[in-house]
Amino acid sequence: MLSGVGRQSSSGTSITSAPCHPVPTPTTARRPPAQEPPVQPDPPDERNVLGGPLEPCGSDPVTGFYRDGHCSSGPEDAGSHTVCAVVSADFLTLQRDLGNDLSTPRPEYGFPGLKPGDRWCVVAVRWLQAYQAGAAAGVVLAATNARALEIVPIEALRQNAVDVPDDVSGLE
Repeated sequence: MLSGVGRQSSSGTSITSAPCHPVPTPTTARRPPAQEPPVQPDPPDERNVLGGPLEPCGSDPVTGFYRDGHCSSGPEDAGSHTVCAVVSADFLTLQRDLGNDLSTPRPEYGFPGLKPGDRWCVVAVRWLQAYQAGAAAGVVLAATNARALEIVPIEALRQNAVDVPDDVSGLE
């Protein structure tokens, strides 16, 4: 059983425990208006959930807490934008319903608004909420920061992996 996932009581009723990490509030998950994204001091030597170097997540729109295309994380990233997700309509709808509207452009935060198929570094707790609700977005494991494993079990990420090798000629 995954922590934070529902379980049944002895009477058979469903119990849902809260995720082990707090859900970021609007004040912790967003940058102040009209502020440039933080600049990462040195090039990251961060690893992905597979143990390799962290690969780029997306450039159209440019993603990442540092808006460098990577799901890099640092002390300023209170929300842990570490899961490289390929967002779906179901994921976007659920996020909106939970008060995390990812579809509406928010230029004051440097946020373009997402549409299905976009790659975006999402907050790990938000991805886990969607997974628990049956609306997880696809995950690019090679571009998902190993820090996501502090919140999301690797099995959940693997179940939703959409990684495709650069050379698909060997696939049958």
